Amino acid sequence: MKLRLSLIFLLLSLACDNDPTNRNPFLQEVGFRFDLNLNLPLYSNLNNIGNPVYVDNAAVGTRGAFVMKTGLDTFLAFEASCPNHAPNNCSTMTIDGQNVQCACEDFTYSLFTGQLFDRPEDGNRYYDLLFYRATLSGNSVIISN
Repeated sequence: MKLRLSLIFLLLSLACDNDPTNRNPFLQEVGFRFDLNLNLPLYSNLNNIGNPVYVDNAAVGTRGAFVMKTGLDTFLAFEASCPNHAPNNCSTMTIDGQNVQCACEDFTYSLFTGQLFDRPEDGNRYYDLLFYRATLSGNSVIISN
């Protein structure tokens, strides 16, 4: 019995992943919570599927967040700072339809998946958008990390 428990413990400890290489070295993962009232004109685009909104607020992430309704009650939120370099004067991305674009390297990311389009195959590691939680509560979307 002790042998079985030891084997189970060993397997569980090996299954945990503490690999720091999965974390984005350019963006800090700051904790926040911000409510978007869908009755306000500023966030009214979020009442329709596929219309992203840029939340430009110092209390949200590093450079704000992009929020988009992707289903009837489903929303996605992503950090607005380009994930592939340290925040600087050109790292705040801009909305281009249902994508966002970084002016520094002309990288384009999908707001439906957060993935980088046309990932360069130069052997370097490239990161996708930093995901934030987005939940519908009544007539508000709560984004948090």
